Amino acid sequence: MSESPTFPKRAEHSIAAPTPTTDPDRSLTAIVYCESNFGGIDGKTANGLVRHSEKYQIRSIIDSENAGQDTGLILDNEPNGIPVVGDLTEALTHAGKLPDYFIFGIAPATGMLSVVERRLMLKAIELGMNIVNGLHEFLNDDPEFAAAAARSNVVIRDIRRPRAKKDLRVFSGRIADVTCPCIAVLGTDCAIGKRTTATVMAGALNDMGIKAVMIGTGQTGLIQGARYGMALDAVPSQFCAGELEATILEAFEGENPDVIFIEGQGSLSHPAYSTSSFILRGSCPDGVILQHAPKRVHRCDFEQMPMPNPASEINLIETFAATKVIGLTLNHEDMTDAEVSSAITLYEQELGIPVTDALTRPKKDLIDMVLSAFPQIGGNLSTGAA
Repeated sequence: MSESPTFPKRAEHSIAAPTPTTDPDRSLTAIVYCESNFGGIDGKTANGLVRHSEKYQIRSIIDSENAGQDTGLILDNEPNGIPVVGDLTEALTHAGKLPDYFIFGIAPATGMLSVVERRLMLKAIELGMNIVNGLHEFLNDDPEFAAAAARSNVVIRDIRRPRAKKDLRVFSGRIADVTCPCIAVLGTDCAIGKRTTATVMAGALNDMGIKAVMIGTGQTGLIQGARYGMALDAVPSQFCAGELEATILEAFEGENPDVIFIEGQGSLSHPAYSTSSFILRGSCPDGVILQHAPKRVHRCDFEQMPMPNPASEINLIETFAATKVIGLTLNHEDMTDAEVSSAITLYEQELGIPVTDALTRPKKDLIDMVLSAFPQIGGNLSTGAA
């Protein structure tokens, strides 16, 4: 690896962790590491940050296999001016000055750093960049990383770290005090677009004057700047439902929203994940929106497991919990626009519920999906959003 440019270390970096709230002007700059994975399933954290970040200005994505390309063109066929670069040196040169943060943008199944990734993150610390780590491996507990951060006077943010065990909350039943609709966005697989759909939906409703709050339940949503949430897969199972319930109550009492969206995790039918069951129990949702990828043949990382169809997943969800699936949203991976249109028509006829794609179809379709199920939150507002 070539030698990185030299930047002066910033004295203002503090050991105290920054307040995890939304930064409306995105004054924090960041580069995101996503080697060999940008645009793919395991690159979902980097993908999400390129599409939406309330906290960071993303300067570039590091991925030598896609270097030289525009990240927006890779993801959505529309340029956004955020480039893919080949290595850390190129990322720093492009940034012009030392970015505030180095974000690890890959979500590998192991949740652990490779030897090469470890060396690169230590180099970023040495240069004076704060670290955002969404892995299950907590770098503040690693003596080498802790010592390096202390020497360089930088912060390591272990996003997935739950609160101390003495502070964890158990389910209380107070979720019944939430009087606005709670809608969980679940899926037929992991890494299928649940967070993206929930983010787009909440944004569309807020844009038209309906106050929507999204509860993040995974590391990417928290890195993007979600004001309320936790990495549910890192919370001890005894406390998952209670932590989610308490977080929803905090959002309801603090924001007085018209509707609350809960980001889903995994899939209720997937044997490798239990987080969907905790989400259904902890949020007791009034409705569910299901995300599905029609062209996905097998589960992520499990080639021996065929994908379920939406009808079977809907039946499982509605059998497991006292709720109704109010709509289906599509992940258009490997689909042409004509295939998306055909799938929408087919599923609407088969399932008898609204169907759309959050990224390729008008936002009005998402708004109508919510308001048709919960007309009380619309009041006298028009649904004429684009």
